[in-house]
Amino acid sequence: MEVLRVELTRVEHAELFVGDAALSAYYFCHALGFRMVASGGPETGLPGRRSFVLEQGAARLVVTSALGAEGEVAAYVRAHGDGVRDIALGTPDAHTAFREAVSRGARAVAEPFTYEADGQRVVKATIAGPGNWVHSFIQRDTPSGAYLPGAYLPVDAGPSGGATLFSGVDHFAFALERGRLLDTVGFYVDVLGFAQTHQEDVRTEYSGMSSRVVQAAGGQVCFPLQEPVAGARRGQLEDFVDAHGGSGVQHLAFLADDITRAVDALTQRGVGLLDAPRGYYEDLEARLGTLGPFRRELLQARNILMDRDAWGVLLQVFTRSQHARRTLFFEVIQRQQARGFGGANIQALYAAKEQEATRAAG
Repeated sequence: MEVLRVELTRVEHAELFVGDAALSAYYFCHALGFRMVASGGPETGLPGRRSFVLEQGAARLVVTSALGAEGEVAAYVRAHGDGVRDIALGTPDAHTAFREAVSRGARAVAEPFTYEADGQRVVKATIAGPGNWVHSFIQRDTPSGAYLPGAYLPVDAGPSGGATLFSGVDHFAFALERGRLLDTVGFYVDVLGFAQTHQEDVRTEYSGMSSRVVQAAGGQVCFPLQEPVAGARRGQLEDFVDAHGGSGVQHLAFLADDITRAVDALTQRGVGLLDAPRGYYEDLEARLGTLGPFRRELLQARNILMDRDAWGVLLQVFTRSQHARRTLFFEVIQRQQARGFGGANIQALYAAKEQEATRAAG
C-alpha cells in the first residue's frame, strides 16, 4: 500500500459524549484545572445537544450531552456511558485527508464542511474509527482561532479552579475486546499512515494484556492499544470493555511539567488517585538506580510511578474513575526526555486496577 499522503500534525481536540455536559465541564474546570472558552447548542445551530469547549495549555476538550432521548449523543451515552467519542486530528488539508482515508477503507461519517465566521475558517470532516469512536480531520486557517466559528460562541467564564496543571495531551489509551488488537493496529497503519513504535506484553498473577503503540506526527499523536489475554480470572481490561459496552478509550493522559505540583493540586481538589501496588517502591532504586531529585518517599506519598528508558525518565500517576460505570479515567505524566510508556509501570497499573476492583467487589 502506498504511503499516506496526508500530514497529521497534532491531536486537535477530543470530544466526550456525556450524560450532563454542564456537570462534566464543572468537574474538568474545578478539579482538573481546565477553563471554559466556548459553548454551543440549539441557539448556535447544534440541535438536540449542548456542548462546552474547555482548554488548558495545548489541551482542548469538548463535552457534549443530549437535550432529549433521541439522536447520536443520547444513543452513545445509553450504550457506553460517558466516554471519548471523537479524537480530532489536525491537518493542513481536511478534504485530502478525508478522501484518502475513505479510499483506504475508512467509513465516511461526515463529508468536509466549512465553518466560517468573523474572518475565521475551519474545515471539518469525520470518519469512523475501528471501534465506537470516530476521528475528525480539522483544518484551521488560524491555529489560535475559535473552535468551530459560528457553531460555538465565546464564553467569558473567568479562570479555572486554580493554577494550570497540564501543558497538553500526551496520549489516549484504548482498551480493546479480545482479538481486536492486530486489526486495530492495521487500521491506524494502513488507513491513517501511523507507525507501530512499541510492543508490550504484561502478565499478573491473575490476568494479562498485549499492547501495541501507534504514533503519527512525530509522536504528537499517540495511541497505546491494549487487549486482554486469557488468565485465571477477569482483568481490568475485560471489566472496562463490559462496562463500556465494547472497545473504547480507557484513559486520557495529560502532560505535566511538574507532576508533584499537579498531584498535590488534584488531591487538594478531591481527585482520587490509584494506589501503587504493595512493594512497588521497595525495590525502586534497585530497579532504576539513583532517582535523582525524586526521593522515594516523595513519590510514594503521592502514588507516583517512575520508570527510565534509553532517553530519560518518566513519571506517572493515575486517577480513579469518576464515572458511574467506573470506565474512563485519567493519567498525569511527566517526561524528562523519556519516549516510552513505562513498561514496568504498565504492570503496576494493571495490578493497581485489579486491587481497586477487588476492593470494590468486597
